[in-house]
Amino acid sequence: MKTASTKPETRNAGVSAQNSFSIRFAGIADAPAIRRCLQAAFEKYRDCYTPAAFAETVPRLEAIERRLQEMHLLVAVAGGMIVGALGAAARGDAGHLCGMAVVPGWHGRGVSAALLEAAEADLRRQGCRGVTLDTTEPLHRARRFYQNHGYAPSGRVSSFFGMPLIEYQKYFE
Repeated sequence: MKTASTKPETRNAGVSAQNSFSIRFAGIADAPAIRRCLQAAFEKYRDCYTPAAFAETVPRLEAIERRLQEMHLLVAVAGGMIVGALGAAARGDAGHLCGMAVVPGWHGRGVSAALLEAAEADLRRQGCRGVTLDTTEPLHRARRFYQNHGYAPSGRVSSFFGMPLIEYQKYFE
């Protein structure tokens, strides 16, 4: 559940004027922009997903609004636009990440790493000792990114609306 005391301050995560962005927690007014970000990030994978899996990956506004009540959603903002998003939920001493998305024009600019770092810091503040996330087979680049940031496949594979969902985990030191 969201609590104000666990939220870090907004910070500038960009490394140059061209790549400048900040990370902050999303509010309910951000739901449409978060949906556009998810749509832009996952559209090229639509044909790799079942229709139901794609609909869950790029959910309707009501589902995003529900997520905002159930977990912390972090967003990367550049020039007043949301260019990245990531959800983080504490479940006891374990955290779970979901919905990592970066709009294509912002790939390779450090947005994913900054979102991941902010989410992990938030989960640590909430007492989590580790974190899990789930991803799908078609997301090769995302799977490499997570492995490069200390995540390893847990061996758990479940069904995600007719396609394999691969769990990754990381323990905090």
